[in-house]
Amino acid sequence: MQRSLSGKVRHGYAIGGLATGSYGTVPGLLLLPYLTDVLGVGGAVAGLIIFVPKAWDFFANPMAGRISDRSHHPGGRRRAFIIRAGILMALGFSLMFFGPASPPALAAVWVLLAFLATATAYAFFQVPFLAMSAEMTDDYAERTRLMTWRVIWITLAIMISGATAPMIVNNIGGQPGYQAMGIWISVLILAGTLLCWWLTRDAPLTRTEEAGGTLGEQLKIAVSNPHLRTVLSTFVLQAVATSMLLAGVAYMAKYVLNDPAQSTNMFVAFVGPAILVSPLWERLGIKRGKKSAFMLASVVLLVTLSALIFVSPGQSGIAIGVSALVGVAYAGVQLLPLAMLPDIATEDAKSTGTNRIGMLSGVWAGFELLGFALGPQLFGLALSLGGYVPSTGGAVVDQPDSALWAIRIAMSLVPAVLVAISLFTLRKYRLDDQVRAA
Repeated sequence: MQRSLSGKVRHGYAIGGLATGSYGTVPGLLLLPYLTDVLGVGGAVAGLIIFVPKAWDFFANPMAGRISDRSHHPGGRRRAFIIRAGILMALGFSLMFFGPASPPALAAVWVLLAFLATATAYAFFQVPFLAMSAEMTDDYAERTRLMTWRVIWITLAIMISGATAPMIVNNIGGQPGYQAMGIWISVLILAGTLLCWWLTRDAPLTRTEEAGGTLGEQLKIAVSNPHLRTVLSTFVLQAVATSMLLAGVAYMAKYVLNDPAQSTNMFVAFVGPAILVSPLWERLGIKRGKKSAFMLASVVLLVTLSALIFVSPGQSGIAIGVSALVGVAYAGVQLLPLAMLPDIATEDAKSTGTNRIGMLSGVWAGFELLGFALGPQLFGLALSLGGYVPSTGGAVVDQPDSALWAIRIAMSLVPAVLVAISLFTLRKYRLDDQVRAA
């Protein structure tokens, strides 16, 4: 049995996180402010615009998985999708910010359509990318190492894109600032795509089962997998929680801390620790089991999210410090479920003799994006309920106290409750002990 991957393949696969991390971060961080503060779109409608394309991926991802399962491309059944979809994803991302600025209704329609096209391309990149992790190695520990480097690259992408994107927007200002940012993020997406595609050209294929049945039959079987349901429900609840936090960073910096530039510092503090602590979560997951490590990371996330409610106007240092503590937990809740997914997919293929790796990855990615879409939607709804006043041109306007409280609660207490619920779903996971004993 193959035990380890070459460094080139391991890092080549992981660097694909530069594309997925950049795409997954910036819309959740800046698209809502772009719609509400530049195009003059209301908070609830803006949240819906962000939600719809990601909700569409809920349906597109299983289809992408099924199609890639049936592929027999000589260069690798997953890699062919990565290169084509990655290029389209980079192009579509820029187009979101190059539409009309007025009237708000027309501007909103442009963003929605461009985001839908980009989300479709993302589905055909992300699902084959996830599926590769279950096909390159059969070893429990090696999957965790593979995902550790993937999370590190995703974290680097989040730091680079999350730090530079607001900086570009703030320095240039208005729609031109968002357009320049869109081009830059597209470059990052393209770089991650090309490097991943080229460096994995010699990646091994350890799972060769043939795909069988119709799309509907395979989707029903995938959704009924008890191990997938347990981990996925936990992950989705936490995705909603963390995406609410990300959606609120710009608003907290601008209206609670009274310093828009602090959005970059908060964001870096939130994602930066993952580079240092991901190897620690990896070792804990291998030594104590992925489930136990995931439980611990979730508890830490719950406590640190709750602490954000105590951040008051002007307390930038406290906000950054608490964000860094949240980031320690965030690294674990990203790494460990991703390391559990290839365990689930591989065991399914072994026990059935049927290739559903792409389908299982597609279901995972679809629900993941649904969770990330619900976060900004819930945050936008909280803004509306709190009486948030939208503006145009990026102007800072006086907000009622109710809007400031809505920002703080939607970044802390609501996400904390979601994480608390996720702990109950994770307790039911049983596959970890079986795989470790094998």
